[in-house]
Amino acid sequence: MLMLGLGLGTFLLSTLFLAQTNLLAHIESVGSNEQPNVVLFDIQSDQREELNAQIEAMGLPLLQQVPIVTMHIHSIKGTPAREIRRDSTGNRRRGNWGLRHEYRATYRDYLTDSENIVAGTWRGETTGDTVFVSLEESVASSLGVSVGDPMAFDVQGVPIEVVVGSLRSVDWQRVMPNFLAVFPTGVLEPAPQFHVLVTRADSNEQMAALQRDVVRSFPNVSVIDLGSILSTVDNILGKVSLVIRFMAFFSVSVGLIVLIGVITGSRYQRIQESVLLKTLGASRRQVVKIMVLEYLFLGSFAAATGLVLSLGGVWALSRYLFEIGFSPDYLPVAVAFWLVSGLTVLVGALSSRGIHSSPPLEVLRSVG
Repeated sequence: MLMLGLGLGTFLLSTLFLAQTNLLAHIESVGSNEQPNVVLFDIQSDQREELNAQIEAMGLPLLQQVPIVTMHIHSIKGTPAREIRRDSTGNRRRGNWGLRHEYRATYRDYLTDSENIVAGTWRGETTGDTVFVSLEESVASSLGVSVGDPMAFDVQGVPIEVVVGSLRSVDWQRVMPNFLAVFPTGVLEPAPQFHVLVTRADSNEQMAALQRDVVRSFPNVSVIDLGSILSTVDNILGKVSLVIRFMAFFSVSVGLIVLIGVITGSRYQRIQESVLLKTLGASRRQVVKIMVLEYLFLGSFAAATGLVLSLGGVWALSRYLFEIGFSPDYLPVAVAFWLVSGLTVLVGALSSRGIHSSPPLEVLRSVG
């Protein structure tokens, strides 16, 4: 009962704390100094050079600028997309979102930090008649295609035959333009397109000046302040954190009450053990040492079990529910282990006061 109560309480409290700290650490990394906080959207091709010069003149970095071309799936493995959508078999229903999706693809000859090739070979340039496109792995799975499969994209009325050259894993948590489909250079340059630029403003004054000057010179360009969005998210998480801390404090209070109740409930068993040990000739110091070690091992095993289960649970939550990385802070885990073990010994020692000071016969009479 003691190990179950302590282990379950440790598991619940540490899971709340580790999940909260992991989420807050991820949000802070998204809004760190190395990440962009401004996105300029809907830049036309003839505006790109002038806008780049204007941003550089303001002392802001050009972290990334990418062209975007809108398109749809035209056919997969020679079968038109409209026929696949009409197919009522179950193996095609899962990929219907990919068939109906309007793709905003790009073209470039390099991979970004948020991309990794998981299958096939990356080809950034078109050297022959075959166009090798790189797909994000989840959309490739939904479409039922793999490396080497032919398909075609409808680029605003013009079908373009391609071959799946590689599959990529994409870190969608990064504040950077990421794409389901990436074309090599030498194919989409003549297509109608617009550009997206990301940069970083170090102060509110820079942000206001950037928005004012860009809107004045390029009324069609939208300037999105990611700093305000991250600040709003941070405020929301702050309020959630307050609620979690209150619940944690409430849980700690209940846990201490349960701990005291469980240890106090085992007082009769401690009395019997003490009487037996004294009858066998054990000294008071030996009896106290045995009880302290017993409570220490019980508290340590319960805390270790709860913390291990908590680490596994938060890892599963981070990977499968929140879809973020798992980077726990092990110092609070170590502190929680020794704190639970110490509290168990302390409460056990306090509840055992008076057991060792009386003769065995007197103790047994008081119990009876």
